[in-house]
Amino acid sequence: MSKKTILPAGTGKPLAPYVPGSMADGIVYVSGTLPFDKDNNVVHVGDASAQTRHVLETIKGVVEEAGGSMDDVTFNMIMLRDWSDYAAINTVYAEYFPGEKPARYCIQCGLVKPDALIEIASIAHVG
Repeated sequence: MSKKTILPAGTGKPLAPYVPGSMADGIVYVSGTLPFDKDNNVVHVGDASAQTRHVLETIKGVVEEAGGSMDDVTFNMIMLRDWSDYAAINTVYAEYFPGEKPARYCIQCGLVKPDALIEIASIAHVG
């Protein structure tokens, strides 16, 4: 099995020892993605919709760098800080997955920075 690091242009330095994505045998594993700018500052503080859009755009960039599209995403792991944001998150999420939906789970938990309202990790099959 060969493994390739997926690092889109403009990616900031991670907070921990990880990469934005890894690809092995045509499967792209996208790390947990938070609403961070390239300096690891939380963007769109207090706005779950805007944070969700930022996270999904970041994931889209990783998947596209690997040669795929959002249609290739087969699984998402969604972590949210507060269930009161669930409807707003799902509204934006549905824009990125308008056709056949990927499998997913969603849990409420604490996130690495208090102003982050959402984190999503994904798996895509591109090969």
